[in-house]
Amino acid sequence: MSDWLPATPIPRLRELTPARVGLGRTGVSLETRDLLEFQRAHALARDAVHSRLEAASLAASLRRISTLDVLRLHSEAPDRAAYLQRPDLGRRLDQPSRDRLGALPREAYELVIVVADGLSALAAERHAFPLLARLLPALEGWRIAPLCVAEQGRVALGDEIGGALEVQLSVVLIGERPGLSAPDSLGAYITWAPRPGRTDAERNCISNIRAEGLSYDRAVTQLGFYLAEARRRRLTGVALKEESHQIGGD
Repeated sequence: MSDWLPATPIPRLRELTPARVGLGRTGVSLETRDLLEFQRAHALARDAVHSRLEAASLAASLRRISTLDVLRLHSEAPDRAAYLQRPDLGRRLDQPSRDRLGALPREAYELVIVVADGLSALAAERHAFPLLARLLPALEGWRIAPLCVAEQGRVALGDEIGGALEVQLSVVLIGERPGLSAPDSLGAYITWAPRPGRTDAERNCISNIRAEGLSYDRAVTQLGFYLAEARRRRLTGVALKEESHQIGGD
């Protein structure tokens, strides 16, 4: 017999969170329904980690919503296996990508936006396009470098890209580590004066951008705040997070 107690407040809690709370039990085991759902979620998370970014399709989509050039770049990780086993390779551009950036004319760019697969290519494919469709019109007046779509990339790859382009700020939109309730969560990392060697303490992060999490409109509002404040104060990171309460609500 199941130990589930309908009189508990668990059903109400389940309305408030996708977390697995108050799971029913049969003896010492989970109910079959919950066990199968867990296995399904675990499989989706594994698939998200190992999936490959459809970079050509994403780049083509981005060209439809912007007059900016779109560059396809690649880290030093040659494939997914190397990317997962050698995080350091995902933080550095391969030589063809360095050459591609080096061939660009030098301009006084303020901002570069990088879309990277990270640990969930699914997140980048699902959410980068609709987010940028809302963000780019809100950045009117900014001098923006070509949009970059980076394969096998980690957050710090934006530091090398930003350094090569000599921008003031970088935004890296990247697939976050999948969880058992969110295999497609997109993160946005904002870095002032991006250069190789920057630390996570020198960045600001907006997390869980997806339909069931932080909405695109809310994410654009937060990004607008951080970018404006970063340009005004010439910094990002821990010091800027202290003023995050200034961001308005939906």
